[in-house]
Amino acid sequence: MAVMGASSYTFAEATWSQALPDWLNSHAHAFSFFGGVPQMVVPDNLKSGVSKACRYDPEVNPAYQQLAAHYGTTIVPARPYKPKDKAKAEVGVQVIERWILARLRHQTFF
Repeated sequence: MAVMGASSYTFAEATWSQALPDWLNSHAHAFSFFGGVPQMVVPDNLKSGVSKACRYDPEVNPAYQQLAAHYGTTIVPARPYKPKDKAKAEVGVQVIERWILARLRHQTFF
């Protein structure tokens, strides 16, 4: 899920896992959906994106850093245990749970 900060414009995509290839592809799909790239991306401290979570000097995964360099953006991971750093995304998760997952709750998938 990706949420633009000022407009709360939201992109959500289901993937098989949170592994690095899915993580990177979801970012590329989000940038395509938004029709551009923000100056700064604030991801959660997921292992696929951040190798070492640190409050002052986080270590971003090299492949994720290459994606950012390719798109000309900066990655500034949220601080550990600080959900206010990514408040828009937290609200976006609630919206997805209420509107999309609520409609799917009685469906059976094979």
